[in-house]
Order: sequence, then C-alpha cells, then structure tokens
Amino acid sequence: MNAFQSARPWYRSPLSLAIASTLALAAAAPVVAQDSPGADAPPSAAQADAAMLDTVVVTANKRVENIREVGASISVIGERQLENMGSSSLTDYAALIPGMQVQSSGTPGLTSVSLRGISALSPSATVATYIDEVPVGSSGIYQGANGLMLDLLPYDISRVEVLRGPQGTLYGAGAVGGLLKYVTRAPELAGDEFRIGLGLRSVQDGDSGWNVRFGASLPLQEDRLGLRLSFARNELPGYTDNVVDGRQDINGAEQTGARAALWWDGDAFDLNLSLLQQRIHASDRATVALDPESGAPLFGEFTGRTWQRQPFSKDLTLASLGLEWDLGWGDFVSATGWSETRTVDQVDSTIQFGEISNLMLGLPDPGSSFVRYGYDLDKVTQEFRLTSKSGGRFEWMVGVFYTKEDALQSQFAWLGQLDGAPLPAPFDGMFGTLALLEMPSTYEELALFANGSWRIGERFKLDAGIRQARNDQWFSQNTTAGILVPIGEAPGESSEDVFTWSLSPQFQLSQDVMLYARAASGYQPGGPNVAVPGMPPSVDSSMLDSYEIGLKSQFADRRVTLDVSAFRIEWDDIQVGASFNGIGGLVNGGEASSEGLELSSRFRATDNLVLGLNGAYTKARIKNDFESTVIPQEGYDVVLNTGLAGDRMPYVPEWSWSATAEYVFTTGAGFNGQVGAALRWTGDRVNNTTERQRVTAPGDPSTVLQEVVTPPVEIDGYRALDLYAGFGRGRWELRAYVNNVTGEDGWSSISSADNELTGARVQLAAVPIQPRTFGLEFDYRF
Repeated sequence: MNAFQSARPWYRSPLSLAIASTLALAAAAPVVAQDSPGADAPPSAAQADAAMLDTVVVTANKRVENIREVGASISVIGERQLENMGSSSLTDYAALIPGMQVQSSGTPGLTSVSLRGISALSPSATVATYIDEVPVGSSGIYQGANGLMLDLLPYDISRVEVLRGPQGTLYGAGAVGGLLKYVTRAPELAGDEFRIGLGLRSVQDGDSGWNVRFGASLPLQEDRLGLRLSFARNELPGYTDNVVDGRQDINGAEQTGARAALWWDGDAFDLNLSLLQQRIHASDRATVALDPESGAPLFGEFTGRTWQRQPFSKDLTLASLGLEWDLGWGDFVSATGWSETRTVDQVDSTIQFGEISNLMLGLPDPGSSFVRYGYDLDKVTQEFRLTSKSGGRFEWMVGVFYTKEDALQSQFAWLGQLDGAPLPAPFDGMFGTLALLEMPSTYEELALFANGSWRIGERFKLDAGIRQARNDQWFSQNTTAGILVPIGEAPGESSEDVFTWSLSPQFQLSQDVMLYARAASGYQPGGPNVAVPGMPPSVDSSMLDSYEIGLKSQFADRRVTLDVSAFRIEWDDIQVGASFNGIGGLVNGGEASSEGLELSSRFRATDNLVLGLNGAYTKARIKNDFESTVIPQEGYDVVLNTGLAGDRMPYVPEWSWSATAEYVFTTGAGFNGQVGAALRWTGDRVNNTTERQRVTAPGDPSTVLQEVVTPPVEIDGYRALDLYAGFGRGRWELRAYVNNVTGEDGWSSISSADNELTGARVQLAAVPIQPRTFGLEFDYRF
C-alpha cells in the first residue's frame, strides 16, 4: 500500500474502510408506543391499550417493572405499532425514540446506531444489543460492530426496549451509549393460538415485494409446558438504479426469520429454551451518486454509479437457555446463549483503485475493483445471578457474566478490467489480487456485578450498581497475497480491567409524579493493536460518565403523560482510527461531550384518540484535537488529524422530533379498527469529523510546510409523514399503510469516493431515506 500512498489524508475515504484502517480493525415518559395486550388480540385491543398508559412493563433492571417506576430514560415500541407502521428494520421506527439515530448504508443489517450523541468513531459499537437475556454481536474491535448492528425482522417480537445512557453495570461491554433490547413473545400455556398473514409492499417508481408469516403457540401440557413456532419471509422491493450497466431497482433484499421456543412453568423453576434464525440477503445496496461540489444527484434522483455489484448477506443463529429457580427467599437465574453470525459485505472500489490499471500498470484503460469482507463470529455467553424478591424495602442482585468470542475477519481486494473481466495475462496473475488477508481474533471476558435498591420511607428510593470486568484478547493479521499490504503475520494481544458504576436516587413527589437523577459510567472495550512503529501495542477502553435528571409525570386523571430529562455526558479516551505507513490502527484520540434535553408526552384526548409528541435537543462536540498520526516520508513528515476541537459528532442532529396520533373505533356491526399518523423530523447533520493534513519538516512538527483541511459533508434535515389504517372483525384483520406519504427527499448517510492515486474526489455516495412506500397486510387468527 505504501506505493499508492498519497500526500493527502486518504485513509478516511471509503477505501480506507476497504483497505486502510479496517485492514487491521474491521473493515422520555420514554414510552413512545404502548405494548399491546397481545398480538393475537383483535384490533379492539388497541382501544383497551389507549386507556392504560401507565401499565407498560420493562426489564431494564433485569426485573419486571412498571416503566413509570424506573428511574431511567427508557422507550418502548410495542408489537402493535410495529405492525401498524409496516416496520421491517430499525430505520422504520428509530425516529420515534428521542435521542436515537440510525444510519443505513443501503440495506437492513448495514446499520449504525447512536444514542444521545455517542457516535461510533471506531469499529466497535457504542450501543449494546440483546435478544431477551442474551447479548448478540461482537464486543471486540475486529468484527465491524459499529456498522453491522443487529436489525432484527420485527415479527414475533413483543416489544423493543431502548435504554438511553450508559448501561455498563448491568449490561457490560459496548453499552457505553445505551442498550437496544428485543423482547420476543413467550409461548402460551393455556389455549391454542394460530396466526397466518400475507402482505404486499410497493415503492413508488420502484419494485414490489410479498411477505408471508406464520405463528403458532401450543400448550403441550396445560399450564405447564408450551411451544411457540413462527416463520416470516419479507421481500424488500428495490428502488435505486445503476447508470453504469442500466440495472434498475437493484437494491432489492429478502429477510427471513424463524423461531422455536419452549417454556416450562414449574412449581419451583421455569425453563425457557429458544432457537432463532434470521437471514438478510441483499443483491445490492441503495446508493445515489452526488456531485461532490453541489451535492446534487449526478444521474437522477435514485441513480447510483458502481462498476462492481455490492451484495450483502448476514445469517444469524441464536440458541438460548434460561432457567429461573424460586428459592423462596430469592430467585436464581441462569441465562445461556450461543450465537453464530456469518456476514459477507462486498464494496465497489473502482473509483479508489481502478486507475491502478492504466496509471501504474500501463494498460490502455482504467479497470474496476471491489473489496469483499467476511465476518465470522461464534459467541458463547453465560450469566448467573441471584436476586431478592421484588417489593421489599431493600432489593438486591449479584451476578457473574462470562463471554467468549472466536472471530475471523477476511478481506479480498480484486482488480480487473472495467467490464468486469480479469486483467489480461500476465497482469491478472501478478496484480489481480490487490490484497488477501485474514484476521482471526478472540475476546474473553469475565465480570462480577451487584445492584441494590433501597426504599427509604414511602417516597424516596436509591438505586446503586457496580461492575468489575476483565477481558483478554488476541488477534493476528495474516496477509498471504497482494500488493497493498505487506505479506506476513502480525499478532497482538491485550488485557484490561474495567470498573463501572451507577447511582440513581428517585423521589416520588406524588402518586403520579416522580423526580429522579442518574449518574452512571460505561465503557467501550479496547484491544490489541497492529504491530506498526508509532502505534501503541494496544488501545485502551473508551470510558464515559453520564449525569441525568428527569421527571416522569401523569395528570388530568392520567390522561396526560409528560416526561422530560436533561443529561450531560463526558467521554474520555475515545477510540479513533489512525494510520502509520499505510497500515491502520486505533489510538485513544481525545475527549468529547454531549448534553441535551429529551421530551416524551402522550395525551389521551378521548377514550378513542391518543396523541403523542417526542423530541430531543442534543449538542455533541469534540473537546480537543484528536491524537495526531505521523507518517515519515523522504524529506518531510505527514501529520494527520481525524478530528478537531469543536467538531460536531457525526450523524447527530441538534434537533429531532416526532408527533403521533391514533384513533381506534368500534362499529355497531362488530368491526374494530384504527387510523393513525406519525410525522417525524430530523435536523441537519454532518457525516464525519474534520480531517487535517500537515506536511512538516522531518522530526519538527512545529515547522508546517503545507496544510490541507477537509471539513465533513453537511447533510440537510428532512421530515416524513407516515399514515396507517386497519379494521377487522372477529378473527381477521386488514391493515394498510403509506410511509413517507409526500415522497420527501433526504439522506440517511453520505460517504465520499476519492481516487487514491490522484487524490481527486470523484463523487459522493448517498443512501436515501425510504421513498413513498405503500403496504397492505392481512392476518387471520384461529
């Protein structure tokens, strides 16, 4: 790669994701929607739900609690609202959660999530993901967890819980910004339950796709043993075209999900056994080519420019076993999980590498190129905890958590002719493979944690928690072929001990008004670094302290719910990407802060009509210039900075809000139904931090010979209106929805495509928000 290294900060371009940094690293009433009494209830369940704004339960503290009594910011999206809106991925409902941002890279599964301004600036995720009691996804830095968040197909899901702020004491590594938790539906123990469904989704000026689903719950032994089975297949229609080869609607995808769950409800203990599979297969990704100067589409509103296809696939298998043993004076809980994740992501790198053919090899024409990533992850987790019974003056919990990850990241960079054919001989054998490497890694962690809740009198309660964790990691960068990366092996290892804590006093001002405060810490695990001069042998954990004060209230005979919270977060030792002699690594770059306000409110105007308003103001900034990377050259040094003091955190709007309305009805003929709307608005953002390149005298950074500053791309805000309606009678229900009714334009994410030989910025690649989409769904229960 040194042969292609230019004097500009090339490593932050999409190619850096492909070959540089990632070669070594990996490529509120907080309730915004109520959990319905059950998916198999008729549509009139929504009417009953509207009259019970204070009965939503969550498991944020690893106990079943009323959300109104938890001193923390939690949002819940219920199964009913997921169905009504036709949700198929995180991007469909993220805007309804204050302070949550989801960036798509063009297909479900290629997503990045941030909460309260804590963006991922390294390959590690800042939001942890759980399915019930089991964490999924990698805690290490070699599996690209920041851009491969679990995007679970929301079928057979009881609710989605989002915890804002660090959750390090109870949920450990990676929950530095918060937690995304999918809660699945449990088997029924009394009465059979069957459900089948069929739907059609169509994108305006795009393709159409069908979906089918099936669910069944069977009591194998009355009130004791139940079995639940479900399957769903969802076609996501494409709507973007490719100007190079003329293909249309290229970003079509398919989601499939299957689950089997067995529940034993015994006198002394309960047993839960579950097997879940999900697959996402996309033939290409949604991107639009933009002019790098004006930001206008180069070839059309939904037209991109790529020479190589960009397929994506992600297969997840998760097996979990839960045991809860009633000891009389307390409960013993065991949660065991095993997951296998296989991900393949191919990126077109023609703009970055294609001109190697003509400018370096002397061929008459430029070529085309792609980089293919493979991420294989096997993860085992085990948690034991002992908890007191709920409801006493003092509630406590102690536990131990263990996880072991065996992972492999592979990368293959290919160069061929512009039409996709191999290079002519003998160039194909010599230069057709630009890079071929594998990075096996292991991550092993053991943690002890404790949590206590003390009620002092009738009004005051104090929650506190601590967690002590140790992780040991190993990796090796093994390059076997290619001209971009030195051939050979470069192993590394690291160990670290991390302590996190939380403290949350809360005061009940009245029966329906609670004031709380919360101080907590979290961490993003470090790990072994590449063996390159100038790089540390390992990178430390990023540590975060958060301070929050909030009010949860209900009034007007509990028809109005109004919750507000204010927070300030201090983030230290932030992990950021850097490079040295063309090989990427991580450094603990610097500090950032995030502060803001969040609002969540619901108003039951009548027994049939419920209105909601949620909003967030977030000011997230870098506090100091990030750590410099010095690249020695002949006769001069290149000093690179990947973030400067005052930079906004990427993809964090200062303002965002959503407004919802739902009206439920029952007719004299026995029909039940609902109509609803959601208006969401996301403010302007930036796609990155500022890049600064300085050419200095060798060994003398104070003598600046040249300086180039590259600001991030500014992304305009957007708004979108979603509508839905449904009605049914008895066992059947028909629903319809239109998302982005007015066909508003907006970008979910933007990246730059730069020629790595000439340094020219050729285009911007933008991922659009979902255009106007129509859907029709039918369900029958028997």
